[in-house]
Amino acid sequence: MSSKTFPSVVALVFALALLAGCAKAPQETVDAAKAAVEAAKAAEADRYLADQFNAAQDSLNAAMAEIEAQNSKFALTRNYDRAKAQLESAISAANAAKDGVAAKKEEVKAEAQNLLTSAQAAVEETKKLMAKAPRGKEGKQALEQMQAELSGVESSLAEANNALGAGDFLGARDKAKAAMDKATALGQELNEAIAKTKRR
Repeated sequence: MSSKTFPSVVALVFALALLAGCAKAPQETVDAAKAAVEAAKAAEADRYLADQFNAAQDSLNAAMAEIEAQNSKFALTRNYDRAKAQLESAISAANAAKDGVAAKKEEVKAEAQNLLTSAQAAVEETKKLMAKAPRGKEGKQALEQMQAELSGVESSLAEANNALGAGDFLGARDKAKAAMDKATALGQELNEAIAKTKRR
């Protein structure tokens, strides 16, 4: 190698080394994104703000796939810019989801409490209708079936109250809503039976 070409070769090797050094996977950002998603999950964002949480998880998954794709390339052609952007998006979405959980929980809690109150009122109304319902052989069997279903509704309401007390507001809301729907359906059925008897 001539003395004239030696500096050029050294410069080229230096430049290549510099490029290789710049093309490393953004491990710190990966760790930060994973931690942010885990923190959001620990705050129950996956239950109460599922869309936002899933967006964070999807961004993290996409970033990891992109990193894998870049890792499989020749070192000098690797570029992690897209993965970094996806990771930062994941961090932002996860933090937003985590920060929004408390307000969402309060909203769901209030909804569950209102549904419990309404469902309990529907149960009481259904009991009154059962007292007015037509008896007779067929009527008796139907009323026994309805009474069993109403007992199931009351059990669901007790479970909803327990869930509310345990801080499972989503569970409480869902159980209260199901109980409310069932009690309302029973009430409608009884009203129809009573109205039919009056028309005779």
